[in-house]
Amino acid sequence: MRLAHLETDGRIRPAIGCPAPGGYRLVPVELIDPQLPQNSLDLLALDTDTRAELAAKADELAASGAYGVLHEDEAVFAAPVQEPSKVICLALNYRAHADEGGFTLPERPVMFLKGPNTLTGHGAEISVPPATRQIDHEGELAVVIGRRAKHLGPGDWASAIAGYSVMNDLTARDFQLADIEARHPWDLSKSIDGYGPIGPWLVSPDEVADPQDLELEVRVDGEIRQRSSTAEMVFGVGELLMRLSALMTLERGDVIATGTPDGIGPVPDGSVVEVRVGDLGTLRNHVRFEPDGKVDR
Repeated sequence: MRLAHLETDGRIRPAIGCPAPGGYRLVPVELIDPQLPQNSLDLLALDTDTRAELAAKADELAASGAYGVLHEDEAVFAAPVQEPSKVICLALNYRAHADEGGFTLPERPVMFLKGPNTLTGHGAEISVPPATRQIDHEGELAVVIGRRAKHLGPGDWASAIAGYSVMNDLTARDFQLADIEARHPWDLSKSIDGYGPIGPWLVSPDEVADPQDLELEVRVDGEIRQRSSTAEMVFGVGELLMRLSALMTLERGDVIATGTPDGIGPVPDGSVVEVRVGDLGTLRNHVRFEPDGKVDR
């Protein structure tokens, strides 16, 4: 199942993505049954047969062109997961990325956190505040947790996953490099509002045969900047979940951004950034620099 959150009239509502000529059509879940859960995580927690019935009904509505069905180009996407307790990100989790920075491969996952305030949806405009003038793209596979989990093992880590998505771990690189040089924490460079676009879809695990066999590609204004495969991760999805859950409780809705490959770089003002991971979808955002002189207080 492929789910999205749509923003209409100030309200967030889930929709099922149905393949159609020229893209996807989105069927709001309330068109199928107003009594169904109005959250993507609740929908993915339904049993397999129920989800299959919902998908079939959504396909019927999409094919009929029923009122309320949207083409993806008409939709306003919100982040497919709302209000996570934490957004966990991995540094140096691709061999070539560690090499390009001159770093030794880590012996354990190198983790940092982004604020939940960073999450925004596919199609959202990324606003770069005047205090920073370098925003870098970092395309990543995102894993969304579906249940509270602690001490996951080889036999149960997969059951903790609600779904997979696409994320761009945007970074204020000028802030980050200055803080590294000064030996300060560099959390702020990662946690500016909107610097964690994710989506457009949250895709159920049954549609992802192997999370370690997905092509990852980033384009800026059509130019390929990053191209790799999740096979190149230092720590794969299963090992990450086991290692992280040994030290912290993973909560329902938590997002784990699994790291970026080599090729990171700046995004110019006015550019469009696209991140694609396998057939999970293409996350697209426009970057706009706020004019100098604006002061946020």
